[in-house]
Amino acid sequence: MKFLGFLAIVFLLTCEPRQNEFFTSGFKAMEVSDSTALIWTRLYGQAIPNPVVHQKSNTHPSYPIDFDEEMPLDSVDGGVFGVEGEVRFILTEGFESRVSPWVKVREADDFTASHLFSSLKPDTQYEVTIESKGSGNKVNGIFRTAPSKTIGKAIHFTTSTCQFFWSYDDSVRGFRVYDAMNRMDPDFFVQTGDYVYYDRKGPVANDIPTARHKWHAMDSWKSLVDFHLKVPMFMIKDDHDLLKDDISDKEGTFGKINWNDGLKIWKENVPLRGEPYRTFRWGKDLQIWLLEGREFRSLNRMEDGPDKTILGTPQKSWLEQTLKESDATFKILFSATPIIGPDRDNKKDNHANKGFQTEGDWMRGMLSQIDNVYIINGDRHWQYHSFDSETQVNEFGSGPVSNSHSQGWDQEDVRPQHRFLRVNGGFLGVKITREFNRPEIEFTHYDVDGNEVYSAKFQARGHLSK
Repeated sequence: MKFLGFLAIVFLLTCEPRQNEFFTSGFKAMEVSDSTALIWTRLYGQAIPNPVVHQKSNTHPSYPIDFDEEMPLDSVDGGVFGVEGEVRFILTEGFESRVSPWVKVREADDFTASHLFSSLKPDTQYEVTIESKGSGNKVNGIFRTAPSKTIGKAIHFTTSTCQFFWSYDDSVRGFRVYDAMNRMDPDFFVQTGDYVYYDRKGPVANDIPTARHKWHAMDSWKSLVDFHLKVPMFMIKDDHDLLKDDISDKEGTFGKINWNDGLKIWKENVPLRGEPYRTFRWGKDLQIWLLEGREFRSLNRMEDGPDKTILGTPQKSWLEQTLKESDATFKILFSATPIIGPDRDNKKDNHANKGFQTEGDWMRGMLSQIDNVYIINGDRHWQYHSFDSETQVNEFGSGPVSNSHSQGWDQEDVRPQHRFLRVNGGFLGVKITREFNRPEIEFTHYDVDGNEVYSAKFQARGHLSK
């Protein structure tokens, strides 16, 4: 007995208590279709992120005042450190549950974990539970799968772009647009790039730990956490999510981060299975295309011509083929950068300017042959609706998620393409309905509080009621 007591004392002295494990940024239901869902999470050692203690400037964009770029990451505003462990994912629908194996959470993958569920029921609400093995802590939420392609059901989704941590408009919750979108209870959400900004101060992310911090801080804003616990999402990346502004050189670096580092960090947070370009069906009346604009592009500085590309040959072939094959009533392309524009003359990285005009002309011409196709783009820090009179294609820019992030265009500079222009923050909502069995689509721009500032409605062209 004395020997057993001695062993117990040794065990208590040599074994540290297990560290608490928290789901500080909740989870994201990604890539949701009528039968699949990719559930993502990260495991943390803090229940809440570090508070925002620095005041921010009134400049565009905002920056923290008197911020020490050399301060330790565990002290930075919004910082929250990760921990290793094991988690499992549980989906429940009625009396039926699907349980994943325990998934190891490793520092090498920035403490992230994901699991792909398949063979789900269409148009069905699932309860999500993610559990940590070490502490038993859990996070709970819901999502709903897409309707099958034969069902003509009303659809409502939202989309936004361009969010920098220090452009927040609520120092506790983060961005008001997420609370405004949450109140609308959309079917899904599309984030069109520049989710984080590695190349902006507070701190500048010129090494891997700081780049990862940007994701931790962004994902842990309370407004984002609450939103993602109930709204499934799709994401595409742009330059600021990969390295730095307008990057296209795969040999380029940003401080100690190279192209492959940036790509790995992106995949930690958006762990897609398969190609980065993909398409999803949402019922009878909608199909969306998520374009990849960074991984396959030619150098921005290359002379324009038939060989210069943003999409790359395989993606272009896939896009044209899948658009022609689609029998969805409405078709929406999501592009991280504009295709119609107009854009500023000094920009050289998108289809709306002369840097990629040859491919841009091909894109616009190809889209003009497709009925009921629309473009939604990110990257631009103002809201707009543009119409290309030559090809009859409409493009909508959602604008940045906060007013302090708006910049880059003069409100008085209204071009012939513009049907709407507003140099301020907000988001875009899209509704698809059937009026007397005739499908209609409506694009609505909102301000950061969810107030409508512009709306455009279109009836399906060439549609025969069924």
